[in-house]
Amino acid sequence: MELSKAADTLKELGHPTRLSVYRELVKAGHEGLPVGELQKRLEIPASTLSHHLSSLISVSLVRQERKGRTLYCHARYENLEALITFLTEECCSGTDDCLTLPQKTEK
Repeated sequence: MELSKAADTLKELGHPTRLSVYRELVKAGHEGLPVGELQKRLEIPASTLSHHLSSLISVSLVRQERKGRTLYCHARYENLEALITFLTEECCSGTDDCLTLPQKTEK
């Protein structure tokens, strides 16, 4: 990931509502969530949700898919992984005292 792309992505995640939207979609897994369910969970107006989804779509963190009459939103995990890799790939490369990144634990 290029620096400018990472900066744009982090900028969009820097808004509390967008971060909440994205976290809900990440929690939902690969099946995603219908827009109406996402709106209900976050308790925000449809127009506000639409605005924030557009921002997340513009930096490729979210994609939408229509199934029948229902519009689903999905986190684009490959781009989340790319951002995490960008942020951590040179972790402590200039020092011998390196931070150990936490490993995901099974629930």
